[in-house]
Amino acid sequence: MIRLLLADDQPLFRQGLASLLSLEEDLEVVGEANDGNEAIALSSQLQPDVILMDVRMPICDGVQATGDIHQRFPWIRILVLTTFDEDEYVLHSLQAGALGYLLKSTPSQEVAAAIRNLHRGYSQLGPTIAPKVFAQLNPIPSTQKTLSQNDFSDREIEILTLLAQGKNNREIASLLHLTEGTVKNHLTNIFCQLGVRDRTQAALWAQKTLLSSLLNFYFESGISRKLFD
Repeated sequence: MIRLLLADDQPLFRQGLASLLSLEEDLEVVGEANDGNEAIALSSQLQPDVILMDVRMPICDGVQATGDIHQRFPWIRILVLTTFDEDEYVLHSLQAGALGYLLKSTPSQEVAAAIRNLHRGYSQLGPTIAPKVFAQLNPIPSTQKTLSQNDFSDREIEILTLLAQGKNNREIASLLHLTEGTVKNHLTNIFCQLGVRDRTQAALWAQKTLLSSLLNFYFESGISRKLFD
């Protein structure tokens, strides 16, 4: 059962969404928050698996709440569900730690599917949101080589793939049987190679540029399929 917390300052929308999601056998709404502060408090109290977070709320907005929750409880997945698709909201939410961003016009079945994907560690961007994210990626420095299997070690490729799936350092370390310190060292090297500043940029770059090549490389080279389970 995936335990959900809904954070939205519109009671009618929040209650309607709770009713729809409760129809799904594997989803359970365990709490509702009217603003970011309530979302932070209920996250600590209820420890939900996934939070559906609006961005514009009184007292404490969704971006601020996302950052606070992600810092304190990095294992909680946060899916932004809002009417606002401005670049600023999208990028700031993802930088704060949200793993997905959908608009409220998204059909309820797609929202439910997105929740399941986030729970498994995959990111989820709406079809009108992804282009906004990719457009903001820093251009790759001209001195950087075109990606090939020789540009990264097998370990770096494994970490890049897991990063693109939205895994945090602890999850990557567990999956690859490494220490978190070793993962951080690999990420530092990866950031330098990609010419990016942080894990959010690296993950977005990997999702856009690397993932299809990496999938082909994995299947051709026989690297562990556990990364895609």
